[in-house]
Amino acid sequence: MTSPAGHPTRSRRPGIGLRLLAAQAIVVITGALTTTVVATVVGPPLFREHLHQAGVPPDSMEEVHAEEAYGYATVISIGVAVAVSALVALAVSYYVSRRLQRSVTEVAAAAKAVANGHYDTRVSPPQLGDDFDALAVAFNQMASRLQTVDSTRQRLFGDLAHEIRTPVAVLEAYIEALEDGVRTLTPATAAMLRDQTRRLVRFSQDVAALAKAEESSFSLAHNTIDVGTVARRCIAAAQERYDTKGVAITLHQNQPLPALWADEQRLAQVIGNLLDNALLHTAPGGSVELTCTHDGSNVVITVADDGEGIAEEHLPRIFERFYRADAARDRGHGGAGLGLAIAKALVEAHGGTIAVASAGPGTGATFTVELPVTPVRGAADGHTAN
Repeated sequence: MTSPAGHPTRSRRPGIGLRLLAAQAIVVITGALTTTVVATVVGPPLFREHLHQAGVPPDSMEEVHAEEAYGYATVISIGVAVAVSALVALAVSYYVSRRLQRSVTEVAAAAKAVANGHYDTRVSPPQLGDDFDALAVAFNQMASRLQTVDSTRQRLFGDLAHEIRTPVAVLEAYIEALEDGVRTLTPATAAMLRDQTRRLVRFSQDVAALAKAEESSFSLAHNTIDVGTVARRCIAAAQERYDTKGVAITLHQNQPLPALWADEQRLAQVIGNLLDNALLHTAPGGSVELTCTHDGSNVVITVADDGEGIAEEHLPRIFERFYRADAARDRGHGGAGLGLAIAKALVEAHGGTIAVASAGPGTGATFTVELPVTPVRGAADGHTAN
């Protein structure tokens, strides 16, 4: 078929109401035909036999009248039954199809709204059984997840623009001043320009590291590692920075630790980020402790400092990208605010958890990483999973 404009048109298929009514009609007609066949083929001989057993003479007027009465009763019974069944089937089909159609229409409209970017759209459970209710719950979960992803994306773009804006503005101002002759290229000016360019480079590296960390579940190079050895290497790598600032750093490991099936480089990155974060927020003369213990089926790594501490309202968001709990965590005080987000992504890629605890400002903070001790697959032949 074609429309008046010459475009092909799709023939409209019957809706769920008509399909349900057709199914009910097939059942009613099948039942009526079966009853009719049984009543006309099997019924009369049995009825006649019972008449003979009751003493009615064969081929008598009594037998003829009785058989006629049986036939009329059968026709009326089947007719009434079919009519009532058809009416009930029609009523049930109409009721059920309306509820189904309303539920399907609501889900379809909600799906269209979500496709158009309205991620706050939700559907109500249709109360038509566990399957339909599960569909509504799954749809709402999908919409909620999309809403979260969209909010995170918008916030991420805003944070990216904010992070880049300041160093670019400083660079632009200094370059214009140099071009206009307001400033000369002194060592101080060169140092400022170099500092801002390094800040942009560091930011780009942090963003790349976060992206890589969040997809590291597909790129982790697992192997059998000794957590204590990794911790000592991280301490050695950070020692010079700690000594320069005058912050003491110590390692505590009072018990043997089981071998861990993990990516040594990624785990070192987690510990290094936590040590850098602790150093950033610990004043000269303070101390940081790195502790490694074995607790049941987990290896527990804690980094505790006696520095600035974190207010309670900031604790739930401390691992978010670009989040800074206070003024001390500004852009000029450290990195782009991605170190803890990277650590969280890497820990979760290993199947572990990371948490933070602090009694408030001025009381220090403790970061706790728990990594599961999983069976070492392929360790016997030195296999490394990539």
